[in-house]
Amino acid sequence: MVRAAAAHLNAEWTVLALSDGHLRGARPRFLASDAHGDITVDEDDLPTPVKLELESIRAGHTRPVIEKNGWIRVPMTLEGRTVGSLVAQHRLQVDPEPGDLSVLRILANQAAVSLHTSEQYQAGLALHRRAQHLYDEATAQARNLADRTAELRQVEERLLLAHQRELIDGERHRIARELHDSVTQYVLSAGMAVEIARGEAEALGRPGSSILARLATAKKLSQDAVEQLRRAIYALHQPHRDTVSTLPELLHEVAHQHKPHLQVQLRVEGDVIRLPNDADHEIARTVGEALFNVATHAQATRAIVRLRYRPDQMTVSVADDGEGDPTDLSRKLRLERATMVDGRHRGLVNMESRIADLGGSLAFRRARLGGVRVEMRIPLPLTLTPPGLVTELVGDPVDEHRDTDQLEA
Repeated sequence: MVRAAAAHLNAEWTVLALSDGHLRGARPRFLASDAHGDITVDEDDLPTPVKLELESIRAGHTRPVIEKNGWIRVPMTLEGRTVGSLVAQHRLQVDPEPGDLSVLRILANQAAVSLHTSEQYQAGLALHRRAQHLYDEATAQARNLADRTAELRQVEERLLLAHQRELIDGERHRIARELHDSVTQYVLSAGMAVEIARGEAEALGRPGSSILARLATAKKLSQDAVEQLRRAIYALHQPHRDTVSTLPELLHEVAHQHKPHLQVQLRVEGDVIRLPNDADHEIARTVGEALFNVATHAQATRAIVRLRYRPDQMTVSVADDGEGDPTDLSRKLRLERATMVDGRHRGLVNMESRIADLGGSLAFRRARLGGVRVEMRIPLPLTLTPPGLVTELVGDPVDEHRDTDQLEA
């Protein structure tokens, strides 16, 4: 438009400029064209008369439209207000006619619209850059927040694990003390009583020979029991793994404690579901009690622990190949419920109580392995969160529903 105006007037100089305070974001603020049509935006390239015209436009001064020295000035308007001017030093033979001024006004107003569009574009570009900057900052903060959240979750899991580990170790040490201070002493006392009885049987001579053989067997069994107790006490005092956190891991540890005298296998079906509070430890303690009964009373050589996760229920079972009778165990459980007995004779009812606290049930059935299957059914999701103590022993789990199941190494 500047070149068009210059060509129309055969101008020596043509200047299009914005007044100060108008269209602040528009760029460039002025354009100047010389007689050859070269465009400049550098004031240093302008002669003094052109600089004076530029300063007058910037200051918003009103000057004659046509002067005798050849300068022609038309305002540049936008929405009814003057925002600048288009000026030219013409070289026409005669003064411009009204039609020439109309052409200049059209060119000036078109330039005003273009500069206004430029201002809007620059403002939009600045907003876009600002928005992009804010987006980048928000994205970086979101990433940082996600990292901090992940770290906090890891710390929370480690703290929970440390708390569980502390409870487990305390329970293990308590059980070890009880085994050493009570159970082992009882077994040693029984062995001493058997030894005294052996002496009395030897004094009977030939009539006491059959009794002597049975006492020898009893002595051997008491010695084996003491040895197993010592191994258990030693195992309970050993440092625990710091990675135990899920129920399958707890059951693996429980089963592992029985490996010297009982082969135990664990099978897990379904996706592992995290249980609230110490529910998993209560289940592991119940499984540990069941395995202890198998190892102590059932004359079994192998056991299978099966853990099944379903959307609405979790099933845990312990099966063995021993000589136990599920009917007899059910009768003993009913007797324990109805009779006031000391803690050493409440193993079955304690197992049932732990599972009942979780809203589940406990039953005894005949296992396909030939012995007993202790079956625990717990509804999911859990509605109760009993406090419970953290379990002690941890073991290597097992399955029991097929006779063809092979023990894992």
